[in-house]
Amino acid sequence: MKISIGNDHAGTQHKKEIVKHIEKKGIETVNHGTDGEESVDYPDLAHPVAEDVKNKRTDLGIVICGSGNGVAMTANKHNNIRAAICWNKEAAKLAREHNDANIISIPARVVSIKEAKEIVEVFLNTRFEGGRHKRRTDKINVK
Repeated sequence: MKISIGNDHAGTQHKKEIVKHIEKKGIETVNHGTDGEESVDYPDLAHPVAEDVKNKRTDLGIVICGSGNGVAMTANKHNNIRAAICWNKEAAKLAREHNDANIISIPARVVSIKEAKEIVEVFLNTRFEGGRHKRRTDKINVK
């Protein structure tokens, strides 16, 4: 599995710990985020993550900012991207099972690093249920 990850300044520490956590499991990562604390613009990291997922260069994506909103809004501008803000494990599970989310958005100012790693773990290990949910996700993109 290969994951594209991007973060702004609010998510630097979360990103570093998430990357360590998933790379220990043999998952390759592509880093589009900042590694510092200096302010950066979240669209500059969210667009490349969405492009990686959309063009199948990576299997899934993770975006991180303070609230999770800005990066999710940016990623969701891309067709075939379903970025879900997940603040707990249940939200991550449902985002994958029911919405076929292919990018998870982590709100770094809302969840701890420990919680973020647990949320990502659930996201990566949950599969889309399909069925009635597929009919609904097929209606998301604007043609």
